[in-house]
Amino acid sequence: MAHTQRNREKLLARIGRIRGQLNAAQEALEERRECAEVLQLLAACRGALNSLVTEVIEDHIRFHVADPADRPGSKRAEAIDELVETLRTYMR
Repeated sequence: MAHTQRNREKLLARIGRIRGQLNAAQEALEERRECAEVLQLLAACRGALNSLVTEVIEDHIRFHVADPADRPGSKRAEAIDELVETLRTYMR
């Protein structure tokens, strides 16, 4: 996938941050911290992962589904923008 290769370093950095968040959640469980703290850490992990997935899907749509010939403001371009916005909203 060319779009993942183009953003490779950025995506890998995000995965590294997510890994750090997961490690923090693991440590919280190992240290028997309060449920609320563990849940907050897990929710942050889920949010970060959802955000990463959304970015990769958006890039996939724009790189593989959208036609580069579509002009901004065209019906197809507007439909793609609407799809991406719906995806972002759903993945929050």
